[in-house]
Amino acid sequence: MIPSIKTSVRLLAALCLSTVSAAAEKPAQLAASVQVYVDRSELAGAVMLVADKNQVLTVQAAGWANVAAKKRMQKDSMFWIASQSKPITAAALMMLVDEGKVRLEDNVEKFLPEFGAQMVIAEKARDHVVLEKPQRPITVRDILSHCSGLPFSSSLEQPTLDLLPLETRVRSYAMTPLNTQPGTKYRYSNAGINTAARIIEVVTKKSFAEFLDQRLFNPLGMKDTTFWPTKKQVARIAQSYKPGPKRKGLVPLNITQLHYPLTDRSKRRPMPAGGLFSTASDVASFYRMILNEGQLDGRRYLSKESVRQLTTKQTPDNLKQGYGLGFAIGPGHVGHGGAYSTRTNIETESGLILVWLVQHAGFPGDGKKSQDVFRKVALGQYGK
Repeated sequence: MIPSIKTSVRLLAALCLSTVSAAAEKPAQLAASVQVYVDRSELAGAVMLVADKNQVLTVQAAGWANVAAKKRMQKDSMFWIASQSKPITAAALMMLVDEGKVRLEDNVEKFLPEFGAQMVIAEKARDHVVLEKPQRPITVRDILSHCSGLPFSSSLEQPTLDLLPLETRVRSYAMTPLNTQPGTKYRYSNAGINTAARIIEVVTKKSFAEFLDQRLFNPLGMKDTTFWPTKKQVARIAQSYKPGPKRKGLVPLNITQLHYPLTDRSKRRPMPAGGLFSTASDVASFYRMILNEGQLDGRRYLSKESVRQLTTKQTPDNLKQGYGLGFAIGPGHVGHGGAYSTRTNIETESGLILVWLVQHAGFPGDGKKSQDVFRKVALGQYGK
């Protein structure tokens, strides 16, 4: 029997409501998955985003941007993404590789002559240090993959990492002995990534921040990604927290690595290895470009080969540590974390981008497990 028009309309309406309800359940479940940690004061709050190469599938906020003020986390809350800045800096340099202005095998001293006098520690004891000439100069590939032997930072970068001009900081790295022979060991190094940014400045005759705005942030629509948040943006930055006494409860703190006020352009300088503030949506735009092999919305930013170099293991085969060029490489994922517990990964099997933004210098109780819970729920809902 052919159903009546009214019956058909009712069936169609029921089907639409069912579809909407099912779609609405997914983000609600995502936020609910970490709520237990918020309720136990083990997590202040989080913004969670899931995307694929075509679109953002969901973005959800849970908990508090400021616990004491009862200010709820919002989808557009801002965060210090810290070392999540490293993949962005590496991608910016690879633009110059695509243009033939830089090669990965170029010696750093080609662009920064001060590195021509670099020494390496041959022997170190309490009462003496023996230096020798390195077996070879450090290369662009070395500094992007943390295999240069450069230290994490120099002794000048005190009390915070953002006070000196980039040129001054990088010159201090050249004056600091390498810890290991170039290309032989992995040693996580802000100094290396900052040096890569300085090469961009020398080659392009532009400030690093200007280059990022013109070549990445503005074209990708990353309107909230900056080294210097405005007063309005500062109001959207989630409060940072650390565990309370006996690792119970949450205690607010300022970001110890950065100078305050964050809006102060006269004193604060760009920190390419870890100084950016951003939102989940902005971070997703960058990662969608990477997942689309260097292009997004009809515009190409990087060649396919440059994306491959960025996101595949560049550390020597004899080293277990997996690192690309600015990207951390792990089993089934490519991405990067930040000092205050943020994380963005491309899940290589499902093709999903998972953005996890929190502001925690450590967690009380089981709060650290909340990120893995988000990942499992997100893959379960969207990874099919």
